[in-house]
Amino acid sequence: MNLTLNNGVAMPALGFGVFQAAPEETVAAVSSALETGYRLVDTAAAYGNEREVGEAIRVSGIPRDEIFIETKVWISDYGYDETLHAFEKSTGKVGVDQLDLLILHQALPSRFDLTAGAYKALETLLADGRVRAIGVSNFMVDHLQRLAAETSIVPAINQIEVHPYFQQRAVQAADAAAGTITQAWSPIGGITTYRPNGASAFDDKTLKAIAASYGKSPAQVMLRWHLQQGRSALPKSVRPARIAENFDVFDFELTAEQLSSIDALDTDVRRGPEPADITLESFGREIPEA
Repeated sequence: MNLTLNNGVAMPALGFGVFQAAPEETVAAVSSALETGYRLVDTAAAYGNEREVGEAIRVSGIPRDEIFIETKVWISDYGYDETLHAFEKSTGKVGVDQLDLLILHQALPSRFDLTAGAYKALETLLADGRVRAIGVSNFMVDHLQRLAAETSIVPAINQIEVHPYFQQRAVQAADAAAGTITQAWSPIGGITTYRPNGASAFDDKTLKAIAASYGKSPAQVMLRWHLQQGRSALPKSVRPARIAENFDVFDFELTAEQLSSIDALDTDVRRGPEPADITLESFGREIPEA
C-alpha cells in the first residue's frame, strides 16, 4: 500500500522505525523487517544507527530502488551549509548516493532562522536530485506557517506523535490543507507505556474489543486506523514476531463506526517532548562525521 507524496513520489504507507534501537540491534531488526515485507525504513542522524540501517539494506539483497530510505537532520546541523553537510554525513553512513526522503527532525522555534536555512538546503538537495522528497518532523501549526512564509516547497511529510490517545487534529488538518501527509511516530502508543503515569493503549477496552472481533491485536487495529485515515505509520520493534505482527494489517478493514470509536479515545495529552522545548542549549549535540 503506497501513498503518493505531493511531488508525485510513491512512498509505502507502513514503514519500519528504528528510534531507540541500539546500533547492535539495528541490523537484525531492519533485516527482519525487510524479510517481512517492509519497504520503508525510517532512521535519523540523532538515532546513531544510520550506518546499521544501511548495512541491513545492503545485505538484504533487495534492489536499492525497492527500498524507501527516510532520515532526519538533527538541530545541531541546521543552517544552509550545515544541512548540506548533514546530507553528506547521513548518506555516507547509510552508504547511498540518494535519499528517498530527508526531513528536519524538529522545528527549533528559538532559532527559526537556522530552521529556514536548513529547509532551504533541503530544497537545493531536492532540485539537485540528491533527495526524492523533503519534509519536516514535530512541526506544529505555527511552525508550518512560519516555514511556508520563508520557503517555497511544501513539505511532503510532517512526522508527528499520533496514536489514539494523542491525535494532534489541528496539525493533521493543517497538513492536509497544505497537501502534506501526516506520518505517525509512536503510532501504536508505545510512548504511553514507558512514560510515567502512562496508560497503555494496548490495554484499552475499546481497542481490545475491536481487535477481538477480527482476531487481531490492539496494535494491528491502531495501525489499520492510521492507514485507513490516510496517514503513514512507523511502528518500531526489535522482536521478529512483533515486527511481523505489525505488518500483518492488510487483510481486514475497520468500519466507519469503529474508526469513530478510536477517534473518541483522544486525551489530547502529549507524551513526547514539547516542540518548543527543543533548543540548541538543551538538545544540541554533535552528529559524528561519516
